[in-house]
Amino acid sequence: MNYEIVTLEERIAAGISARTNNASPDAGAIIGGLWNRFYNEGIYASVPKKAGGKAMGIYTDYAGDEKADYTVIVACETTGEPEGGEYTVCRIPAGRYAKFIVRGDMVQAVGAAWQEIWQMDLDRTFRCDFEEYQDDCMEEAEIHIYVGIVSEDENRDGKAD
Repeated sequence: MNYEIVTLEERIAAGISARTNNASPDAGAIIGGLWNRFYNEGIYASVPKKAGGKAMGIYTDYAGDEKADYTVIVACETTGEPEGGEYTVCRIPAGRYAKFIVRGDMVQAVGAAWQEIWQMDLDRTFRCDFEEYQDDCMEEAEIHIYVGIVSEDENRDGKAD
């Protein structure tokens, strides 16, 4: 699976969240439930200060590696922290990311991509990873997946060596 290394500035996103892990038998239902609520309960429409309007799936607050608990946030990027509302706000850290471009069925393509990413020998930070949905076409979607990777001059905690 091909990827490119990109350096991103900090981004802010707001949405709704839950805690899960990849080994949990209900992880798919938890994540799918967040997406369902995000759109069907009007959360997406209510998020103020949207920047670009793209939906995002964010994985953060890892308790370890991809086998440990993490927080998943279904959100959209904002131009600042929203005031009011009961949103989970996430600051996606600036830094280096492996950027994967996935095309196909929105659910199947993303799931298959993560299965491959988990098998890759990436020097991951396990601070924050995210998906950015370029459109809302379910069958032929384009999704950008960003996986946080350690820079040559920092350790996994984001501190300079």
